[in-house]
Amino acid sequence: MFKKLAPFLLLLAATPCLAADAGCAADAVAQARKLLLFHGNNDDRAGVEEKAKELPPLTNPANQRQKFSVFEVKGYIYKGNYRMRLIYYRSGGDCLLMGQEILELASL
Repeated sequence: MFKKLAPFLLLLAATPCLAADAGCAADAVAQARKLLLFHGNNDDRAGVEEKAKELPPLTNPANQRQKFSVFEVKGYIYKGNYRMRLIYYRSGGDCLLMGQEILELASL
């Protein structure tokens, strides 16, 4: 009987982690939109992708035992393309925004 329940129990155990990941990713998209609007002086042609890509974690420089989650969101303003990375600390089910990075993708 346990063999039949094992896949269900595994899925049930992973559910909170999936919910936290989805929450941080959704928040990253919302924060990226705000960041791009701020950077682009509220240009109404600004837009961001609806999905965030999770990147490998970063070590907290103030505490080597802690890790930060990093999410990448791509955006655009008119003809300019941007890459934004949002850095979070996860505590339980909460996502605390710790840093933001925006880079215009251009060949100079």
